[in-house]
Amino acid sequence: MVILAVCGMGIGTGIVLQTNAEKAVRELGLDAEIEVTDLDAARTATSRSDLVLTSPDLARELGEVGVPVVVIDNFLDVAEIRERIAAATGHAPG
Repeated sequence: MVILAVCGMGIGTGIVLQTNAEKAVRELGLDAEIEVTDLDAARTATSRSDLVLTSPDLARELGEVGVPVVVIDNFLDVAEIRERIAAATGHAPG
């Protein structure tokens, strides 16, 4: 599974989201690669991804991309990220 961590510039907050999403998928027992990308590149990168994680504002800007877009309010909250990924993928922690 490929998950995109989308931030405005593809650095900074994207790295924070990537790091915490990696923790979350480990806790869920998912085999997933988390890739960081900026908003513009995300529009084409979604063709090779299964899920997108991003902020509420960027989710609105991104629009419909053909894969689930999961809104994360707090990129520092691993529990929130885990819960949102679990809901989007149907995986419970394990």
